[in-house]
Order: sequence, then C-alpha cells, then structure tokens
Amino acid sequence: MVSTGPFSFRLTSPFDSVAKGLSLLYGRYPVEAADVYADFAVHIDRGAGLRRWIKPQSRFMFDGQPVFEPLPEAHAYPLLEWSMNWCISAHAHQYLIIHAAVIERGGRAAVLPAPPGSGKSTLCAGLVHRGWRLLSDELALVSMADGLVWPLCRPVSLKNASIDVIRRFEPTALFNRVTHDTTKGSVTHMQVPPAHLDAMHTPAALRWVVFPKYLAGAPAKMAARSRAGSVVDLARNSFNFGVLGTPGFERLCDLVEGSRCFDFSYSALDDAVSAFDQLASAA
Repeated sequence: MVSTGPFSFRLTSPFDSVAKGLSLLYGRYPVEAADVYADFAVHIDRGAGLRRWIKPQSRFMFDGQPVFEPLPEAHAYPLLEWSMNWCISAHAHQYLIIHAAVIERGGRAAVLPAPPGSGKSTLCAGLVHRGWRLLSDELALVSMADGLVWPLCRPVSLKNASIDVIRRFEPTALFNRVTHDTTKGSVTHMQVPPAHLDAMHTPAALRWVVFPKYLAGAPAKMAARSRAGSVVDLARNSFNFGVLGTPGFERLCDLVEGSRCFDFSYSALDDAVSAFDQLASAA
C-alpha cells in the first residue's frame, strides 16, 4: 500500500510492467502494511475470457467491478495512473478538484489549469526541476475547509514531443518506459524529485492562477486576466464543481479573490522559468 499526499492506495496487478513502474516511480514513497486501511483499492487485472491470451488486455477493477473499457496489455501502467486519478476525482469531495498542475515556492502555490495539449505538464515538469515544489501534475486539491491547496506529489505525466523536451531540458530526470499508441499518443511518467516527497503533507496557499498555452516560436508572455473570467474557466476545469453546489462556488470565488490571474504563453522552457521566477520574486 502506497501513501501519496492525503490518500493511500492499495495497488495490485499481475503485470510485470506495473510492478516495474511502481518500483521506479514510487520506490521512495511511504509504504504501509497490507492490512492497514487504504482509501482506495486499485487492481489492474488481465482481460476476461479469451482476452487473457488473444490480444491480451488490461482492466481497471474497482471494488471488484470494471470501470473503464479494457485497454491493451501494454497500456497497463498508464491505466494504473489514470485509475488513481479517477478514484480521487470521483470520490474526494472534501476538496474542490480542478484539472490543473500545482507548483509552489515560498509557501505560495500557482495553479496551472489548462486543457490537454496546452503544455501544462511540460511547463510543470520544467519548473519542478528549477526550484519549484511539485504539488500535483493533474489534480489541484483545494480544501473545502480552509482553501489551502494540498499536495498529491505523484509522477508527472508527459506525452509525445514533451517527453524529449524534458529529457533535453533536465538530463537527470527519470522516466518510466514509454507506452505507445494510447488514446493520448506516446505517454510516460516522470519520477518526482525525491526531495519533494519530504513535503508531501505540507499544503500551500494559492497565490497565482496561470492559464498556460504553448505557442511555437512565441516569447514568454504573462498577461493579466480578469478574476471573473478566471472563476468561469476554473469551474469548467473542475471535476466536482457541480457536485459541491453553492459551497463549491463560494470556495472557488474566495480562491480567485485572493490570487493574481494570468494568461501565459511560451515556447522555450528557459524563458518560462524566468517568467515564473519573476512572479515569485515580486511576491
């Protein structure tokens, strides 16, 4: 059983690729005994019937029931990570959950919400290797109780061209093997720098909401945006805004009211790092 941020996962699978991925990416995480309570039990199983032998498949099983459509066996490890995300986004309603990366410096957090293809994860991975602490690559967990953003501190998901971009940008970064031909293309996960795990249970106050967008050849540009528009777009990127109702709306408004909001376009990671460092210095 692996502990990551406020959640513990009992992870089981017959696949060697899952075992190897967990060893590489989660080898330094706190591990509990098998009989200790886990928040979620995630089992990546083999396919049913003939699919155990002919074009073998992998399946996510939750409480003994399949949740998603089966995937090829080669996709078992990414399926594990996607399933862990689903467990949180579908059940952890003590948080306002936003599809966003979250990084922190000096006790202040920046939330980076964006749709797929915006360069969010690439930017997050680059900043994590340049002095910013990783809270999450995929899910911003905003406490409904106090508005603090809580870390998940799980591996960073990268895909397609972003994989080589980060390999060149930070040669010491460690990656799981690349899985090809998924619905997202070629995907892998980057190991969280070990020093970040020491702060896995330390939340941060939100200071910036930055909507990033990769634009080929564009200079790094941080442009102020309205708080009202930011509330609307954050709500669109939330997994459980509708579930939380009025308290979720009020929490989101409070969150944005205390933050500076920006649109950010970039092409070169070094320039992006400089722009974010300027934000931190100004604060």
